[in-house]
Amino acid sequence: MDYFKGFENVSAVREIFGEATKKILETLQVEFFSSRFGYMGVSDEDGHLLISSYYLKEGNLRDLYLDVIHELVHVRQFREGKELFDESIEYVDRPTEIEAYKHAAAEARRLGMTDDEIVEYLKVTWLGEEEVSRLAKNVNVKVGKKPSRGRRARIS
Repeated sequence: MDYFKGFENVSAVREIFGEATKKILETLQVEFFSSRFGYMGVSDEDGHLLISSYYLKEGNLRDLYLDVIHELVHVRQFREGKELFDESIEYVDRPTEIEAYKHAAAEARRLGMTDDEIVEYLKVTWLGEEEVSRLAKNVNVKVGKKPSRGRRARIS
């Protein structure tokens, strides 16, 4: 809560953690790292939040916000003992990623984003066109135009 003031009152965050929201955010460690590569993620060792200070400074505010929502879902999943990095399942088909992107997409809609804008948000450098389309379908976002290669990247 030192870094994201008021997040304990954000409905999208409360949907993730429920009644435990304030307590979890008070104890959640946030680690900033200095790199132009990588953006945001969750530690596979202890479930704390990892954020590139470069991304925090240079990133699009809306993408940053949606990424925090996405990563907070992973924080909850980690605390529940779910496997976040199961390489036997493709990234766009992993249940943990689908759940996290569904939360981000729902919040994007609440912010007034169209499905085309959400598809743009879903584009990351490590996903091709077909994978972006499949991820969009998995999170109930309609692809109106053919997705192109992503312009941004995130750690997830």
